[in-house]
Amino acid sequence: MTHSQPAARDRVAIVGGGLAGSLLALALAQRGVGVDVYERRPDPRDGRAEGGRSINLGLSKRGIQALTEVGLIDEVMPLTVTMSGRVIHAPDGSTRFQPYGKDGGEVLHSIDRNELNRLLLDHAQRHPQVRLHFEHRLNRIDKATRELEFEHGGARVIARPAWVVGADGAFSRTRPQMQRGERADYHQEYLEWGYKELSLSPKPDGGSRIELEALHVWPRVHGFFVSHPNRDGSHTLTLFLPHQGPDSFDSTRTPEQIRALFDKYFPDLIPLLPNLVEDWASHPTGSLITTRTAPWSADDWIVLVGDACHAVYPFYGQGMNSAFEDCSALMAALHAHPRDRRAAFIAYEAARRPHTDTLAELSKANFVELKQKVQSFWFLARKRIDVTLNRLLPRTWLPLYTMIAHTTMPYGDALARSRRQEKIVLGAVSATALAAFGAGAWLLRAL
Repeated sequence: MTHSQPAARDRVAIVGGGLAGSLLALALAQRGVGVDVYERRPDPRDGRAEGGRSINLGLSKRGIQALTEVGLIDEVMPLTVTMSGRVIHAPDGSTRFQPYGKDGGEVLHSIDRNELNRLLLDHAQRHPQVRLHFEHRLNRIDKATRELEFEHGGARVIARPAWVVGADGAFSRTRPQMQRGERADYHQEYLEWGYKELSLSPKPDGGSRIELEALHVWPRVHGFFVSHPNRDGSHTLTLFLPHQGPDSFDSTRTPEQIRALFDKYFPDLIPLLPNLVEDWASHPTGSLITTRTAPWSADDWIVLVGDACHAVYPFYGQGMNSAFEDCSALMAALHAHPRDRRAAFIAYEAARRPHTDTLAELSKANFVELKQKVQSFWFLARKRIDVTLNRLLPRTWLPLYTMIAHTTMPYGDALARSRRQEKIVLGAVSATALAAFGAGAWLLRAL
């Protein structure tokens, strides 16, 4: 059976009702645009949201800016827990705090992905210009007739929107349909490591068993944990581990193997996780993927945002923030080209794609940093130099992490500036070393 929706030539279809899709729906509606959001999953507000596969989110400047633009930041912030820095847990059980920036203003905000999604969907649904359609799975896109075909409850649903946004994630169905028959590039890369979420419960009185207002990291070369705090005093622990090989997810299945892994790498966590074996068994193992693609649009009818066009590894904490920044950039491009949507799509991609490609590389690099560099003497010394110079020259010298997390500077510009600063530091160190060598040589001759 096929159902056709009422004529919707003046409405936009957004495929995907996740974070980016629901935010963009609200942003478009606030500009007077009618929006239909199609989501393959059930409504997460009904308590049937998928669990166990979402990494907790760190909201930073780019995401804050996008939420401010739609007037929601004052409602979102009470849902977050401030993280002022990292607490590094060494194998011997000792800890070390590493602040994110030079002052208390440079912080991240931990937030539950599902809670944020529910808030965005609530506000989108309240807007008279927005209609939400759950359990609608995209089957087909006909670019010639400009039709979308969805499956809903065993029936086919045909939609004919004015234009389409693909906001359906890293495994987007919109992207391959859009690029079919086009000269398109697509690169997909899986990390050999996966992830599993575990829960660290609060104390009986609701207090946190570890420092609440911080991101906790247990860095080990073979595997590592990252912990995000929750408002109820609990922490969401995410274990990153190889999929295969010794001490991997594949080789850690039985209660004995699970306990042996923690005895070897994370003994200080064992007393904090009394339900470790049960928690391990009840949470699935997730995969980590990065993608790049081009183009991001087709004619003036389809455009991609978020993970649908640039999924990245989570190690820089920028996935959501970057997706939200896409929404802001697309809205700005549409505003700049009010009578030429194709030009707006092209301008949007030109402004974003070089920088999201840079973010993919930064996210890969931060994977190495989190698992092994955060305890390195030279890494910590370099960080101290950056923070010191930032305090002395707050407008001139900005650490790379500060530029990525605490500004809206384009990612590529931030990396280029960081590399220029790195050359200055290396030059200064080299000059100091040469001066010291010269002074030593002069003293030897004088003696």
